Amino acid sequence: MNLRFLLGFPLVVAWMVGVGIPGLFVGAFDRKGGILLAITRGWARLILLCAGVRVEVEGREHVPAGPAVYAANHVSALDIPLLFAHLPVRFRIIHKRSLYWTPVVGQYLYYGGHIDVDRKNAFSAKRSLKRAAERIRGGVSVAVFPEGSRSPDGRLQSFKRGTFVLAQDAGVPVVPVSLLGVKSVVPAGLVSVQPGRLVLRLHPAVSTEGRDAEAVADEVRAVIERDLRESAA
Repeated sequence: MNLRFLLGFPLVVAWMVGVGIPGLFVGAFDRKGGILLAITRGWARLILLCAGVRVEVEGREHVPAGPAVYAANHVSALDIPLLFAHLPVRFRIIHKRSLYWTPVVGQYLYYGGHIDVDRKNAFSAKRSLKRAAERIRGGVSVAVFPEGSRSPDGRLQSFKRGTFVLAQDAGVPVVPVSLLGVKSVVPAGLVSVQPGRLVLRLHPAVSTEGRDAEAVADEVRAVIERDLRESAA
């Protein structure tokens, strides 16, 4: 394991105890979730700092003026802190409902206004996505991993169309997001994390208006896949 990350881990725990837990009492009354999002960003940046991971953000000019769905490739458990720390927009994530039972993290998801989906119940999941579309139309951007699960070898998996149906229902574009270099920094799970440089690259938004969700999914995937291939060359 990265010795720097091992020595820095107590700082991450101290942040959760000293800042995260007290922040819940304030955040519970913050209807917009801004306080909890700021605390989460600080926690995420501390994780990356302790791991010795430097992140460069490219393509800020591609951030739409209004809400959008940000679709990123998914390689490791570090991806979520990476997005919270450096995606240059206020956003929420879509997560499985069972995470609500995770101490502290579950409360942050709930009071922070993140969107839960019950994957075991198709009717409940559909209702959750409908609620998510309403939130997006109201001005809330979301970040998602269309692959659904982490890629074991870093290669891009197929995209599930639910992400793109959600964007269509909300009437917003999809912004492809490439997370580059993650596999070299986290080759085999968080226990293997090592210092290094990552790139979070935003691409021009892809319109969903009047288009088939499958076609949008294919276009977004092609953009990210091409970027991953070129960065590895």
